[in-house]
Amino acid sequence: MDATLDHTMMRVYDLEDSLEWYTTHLDYEEKGRWEADTFTNVFLGPEDVHEAGALLELTYNHDGREYTMGDAWGHIAVRVEDVEAAYAELMDEGVEDYRPPAENPGYAFVKDPDGHEVEIVEREYGARWSLDHTMIRVEDADEALGFWTRKFEYVPAGRWEADSFANYFVEPEDAAEEAMSVELTYNYDGRSYEMGDAWGHLAVRCSDLDSAWATLMEREATDYRDPASCNDRYAFTKDQDGHEIEIITR
Repeated sequence: MDATLDHTMMRVYDLEDSLEWYTTHLDYEEKGRWEADTFTNVFLGPEDVHEAGALLELTYNHDGREYTMGDAWGHIAVRVEDVEAAYAELMDEGVEDYRPPAENPGYAFVKDPDGHEVEIVEREYGARWSLDHTMIRVEDADEALGFWTRKFEYVPAGRWEADSFANYFVEPEDAAEEAMSVELTYNYDGRSYEMGDAWGHLAVRCSDLDSAWATLMEREATDYRDPASCNDRYAFTKDQDGHEIEIITR
C-alpha cells in the first residue's frame, strides 16, 4: 500500500499571525490554499522542499473560535544543520525562549503563536526547516505499532527507550530520507490523554483513493469518513487512540 505522509494539520486562531510566524522564522512559503465558506486551509513548506517531503497545513475557522491544545498531540519537528545556531537565530528574531539546546543536547523546542510545539532537530538531509516527524502520544505502544504496521504497512525507523517513556518512529518501508515519519510516544505510567481540538490530523497520500480505502477496510480500520462522504476527494480513518488520519491523492 502506497501511503507516504503528505502533511500535518493544525488549527490556528489568527491565520495572518500564524502565516507571518512561519514565513518569517521558518522561511516557509505558501504552497496551496483552499478557501471555503466557513474555513481556510493554507499549505506551507520550505521553498526547496523535497518531492517526498511533507507540508504543514494551517486551518483557520472563520468564526473566531479558540482551541484547547490537549496532550494527545505532541509536536512537529523541523530539520536544521546546526541546532544551537538555528535556535540562536530564532531568539534574535524574537521567538519565545521555550526549551533551549542547553537543556536538550541535540535538539530544542519553540512554540508558535497558538502554542503548538515545534522541535528543532539536527539532520544532514532535507531542506532547512522541512518537517522531519510529527509526534503523537499513544496509550498502548503495541497497539499503536500494530496499527501502523497492519493498516499502512509502515516499518520501524528508530526507537529511543528511556526510564519513563519510549519513542518509536515509523514510516513507509521505501520512504525517502526527506520524507516525514511518525513518532509514537508511549509513557510507562499508563496515563490517558485528552485529544483537544487545536491538533487536527496526519495525512497520507496514495495513488488511488478508492483502492487504498478498500484495503484499509479489509484491514479493519475505522470507517470514520469514507470517500463518498467527502465527495470522493479524500477520506478519514482513526487510530486506536482517536487520532484522525486523512487519506488523499495528490
